[in-house]
Amino acid sequence: MRRYLRLLFACVILVFFSVLYVFNQLASSLETVNSWTESRADGGPPHYARKAAGREGHDWRDRCKSMSVTHWNPYWRLAPDVCGKNCFMESARRYAVDKTLSGFSHVDRVESVRLAVVACGPRLEETLTMLKSAVIFSQRALHFHIFAEDDLHSGFKDSLESWPVRFRSKYNYTIYPITFPSDNAKEWKKLFKPCASQRLFLPLILSDVDSLLYVDTDILFLQPVEEIWNFLSMFNSSHMAAMAPEHEEPRIAWYNRFARHPYYGKTGVNSGVMLMNMTRIRAKHFRNDMTPVHLRWVDLLMPLLQKYKLNITWGDQDLLNIIFHHNPEGLFVFPCHWNYRPDHCIYGSNCAAAEQYGVYILHGNRGVYHDDKQPAFRAVYDAIQKYPFGEDPVSSLLRPLEEKLKTTMHTYCGRSSHIFTKKLRESITYIQKDNLNAR
Repeated sequence: MRRYLRLLFACVILVFFSVLYVFNQLASSLETVNSWTESRADGGPPHYARKAAGREGHDWRDRCKSMSVTHWNPYWRLAPDVCGKNCFMESARRYAVDKTLSGFSHVDRVESVRLAVVACGPRLEETLTMLKSAVIFSQRALHFHIFAEDDLHSGFKDSLESWPVRFRSKYNYTIYPITFPSDNAKEWKKLFKPCASQRLFLPLILSDVDSLLYVDTDILFLQPVEEIWNFLSMFNSSHMAAMAPEHEEPRIAWYNRFARHPYYGKTGVNSGVMLMNMTRIRAKHFRNDMTPVHLRWVDLLMPLLQKYKLNITWGDQDLLNIIFHHNPEGLFVFPCHWNYRPDHCIYGSNCAAAEQYGVYILHGNRGVYHDDKQPAFRAVYDAIQKYPFGEDPVSSLLRPLEEKLKTTMHTYCGRSSHIFTKKLRESITYIQKDNLNAR
């Protein structure tokens, strides 16, 4: 009899703590909603995303209350008028440019494509070339969310403001500082490459943004950005993100041969081009291998890093692979020609979709835009960087690129160079129409 009473007592205790956890989660959700509502009522954005105006920037409030950030009172749940010491967005400054230049209204009838990038160190010119490729081909309005180190802000602002008015009318932009949770900021910032893990926190920082396309700085669009944005309409009710496979050929793939952690599918996924429904990411409770309790994104990242930080090689990409290994129903996988890298041709062509349709998005990882290891990739980068806005795209972009690609035939990627211009030829018709309409 005593044994049954002990068992009953243990069950009661378990139920009690389960109910306590549920109420804690519910209270957290209500607190977040109240924080958003209060901040909107006083005319300002959420407490961790206060905007500042002007070149130098200023705090949204002159001073704010102080409160310690703890496990039970994390930085993302602070009240609207409270800043934790050195908390997530405490000193956040940004430039907000909401343009209404002439010519913008004809593309603003459709929702803007929101594009995010994170730039640290000597990545200013590379990032601007990526943004330029998005602007020259796209027909939809664009909004750039640029996360950059403070010393790069003026370079971005000056360059984006200097582009011709006809092209400036295609985009808005917002520049943000690099911000990580204060308790582990150094650890997050140095994970893999400087600042790369910032992308993991985009759903939390951009709390009022529903969907977003994140790309690395070494991406080049060879077609309109809105084409990949259209994948959002193909998501089923479970999908919350879309990425391409890390490899097509398992014999040369990284994850299935060397990874010391779980990864998605047979060869993992590459996070250099990542389309996100961030509303779903914020709402999802994720399965994981740390606790039987499903965790929200906001509660998942730090425990995941602590468990795997000694076993991961590619930083935040590895963490994303671990997450979607346990939650595969949440990932939409698009083909390799939407994230074409040297791995797809360095030992011979292994991206069948690119052979059939051409390269849609070029990803020059491992610094191939800036050395001579893969001259075909560098040729595309140089052609777009040097292309003068508004000039004839055939004589000023396509032909110079084709001539340069002829000199790369000594490499495997160079021998597949026809796939670099196949989609580009089609995209150039958009530029020609733009130039014709501007006359």
